[in-house]
Amino acid sequence: MIPGWAVAVTACGMLAVGCAEQSRVPIPEGIPPGPGAPVPPIDIDAPGRTADQLRDWAAGQTDALGIPVTALEAYGYAAAVMAQSRPECGIGWTTLAGIASVESRHGTYRGSSVAPTGDVSPQIRGIPLDGGPGVAEIPDTDGGAMDGDPVHDRAMGPLQFIPETWKRWGVDANGDGVANPDNIDDAALTAARYLCARAGPDLRGGLAPGPDGLQPLRRVPGRRSRPRGRLLGGDSAVTARRDDTAGCCR
Repeated sequence: MIPGWAVAVTACGMLAVGCAEQSRVPIPEGIPPGPGAPVPPIDIDAPGRTADQLRDWAAGQTDALGIPVTALEAYGYAAAVMAQSRPECGIGWTTLAGIASVESRHGTYRGSSVAPTGDVSPQIRGIPLDGGPGVAEIPDTDGGAMDGDPVHDRAMGPLQFIPETWKRWGVDANGDGVANPDNIDDAALTAARYLCARAGPDLRGGLAPGPDGLQPLRRVPGRRSRPRGRLLGGDSAVTARRDDTAGCCR
């Protein structure tokens, strides 16, 4: 499992803004170490929304962590799937929770909410990737069909994937037959698959140690957020940066 001091996310393919300017940002003091509560055994091939099996596990942590139950279920399920399909990667649910906290406050940015199916509404969209200050220029790749912008790509959903990355990596994780970037189940499992693939046989290859034992986060491109100040320990990633916006939206 990934040590608590060794977390930094490299996600240029997920969010493509300012990748050349990635920097490590230390986590604020007071973030406790630890891997998070272990995910209990589940049948990852069960029909329907398989993450529902983690309801009791998630409900027992939601108040302490400030994370919606459905979102916690999604992170736990994604970690469970990867533990069986790519055990050498070692990605934990706290890594995914940390990224989602940075990108969209777990699907709740600007009044959005997460339904029991995992769907996030209203949809969360990033700024146009138009080459502005600190922003990469990515001309439209999807005709606006996914991100609603026919001119430039925008990051989408609770994990803020760009359309091109989603088309390659997106998976259905809630059993509805659709890979949807605006569904937190689908987005969490897709992020786990993406990070493990980018990191190679060991997720440590995609992570980096930070100074003084603090958990760092390489700047997720295009991301700014207002930190919650309570999350997370273990193999987590959260940001110390303060702004009025979250995700890639600013």
